[in-house]
Amino acid sequence: MTTPKKELAVAALQNGTVIDRIPSSALFKAVRILGIEKLDKHVTIGNNLESKKLGTKGIIKVADTFFPEDVLNRIALIAPTAKINIIRDFDVVEKFPVVLPQTIIGIVKCDNPKCITNNEPMKTRFELIDPKERVIRCHYCGHSVNAKEAQIK
Repeated sequence: MTTPKKELAVAALQNGTVIDRIPSSALFKAVRILGIEKLDKHVTIGNNLESKKLGTKGIIKVADTFFPEDVLNRIALIAPTAKINIIRDFDVVEKFPVVLPQTIIGIVKCDNPKCITNNEPMKTRFELIDPKERVIRCHYCGHSVNAKEAQIK
């Protein structure tokens, strides 16, 4: 008698990007930030998967796609624990954590209703002012917010 499998098998990527250790609550925000819903490549999304470090986590696998590092780092806003794996010929050739960028353009909505970005057709721009606490400040009005509380556009 065979032992029943307790894990779901997902096809390995020959080439592409795996974004792992995304908090489950942030997974679909990460999909939106990266624009994955617009891709015509094979995408595997797993949510609420067991994680020893996070309790539950999300994972995104995108075949034949290699995002620029600055694009991947955008998800550090909502998923600072995320890890990136670059896959080539079924092997992980590069592995690195996401890092909150110094400047964040067009992703975060300013909470200040009087900010020019809420009243004129222009992209928002935030600067990282406290990397340890992950505090960002609007370039235009000076409003500050913790990255985990930032409103993603």
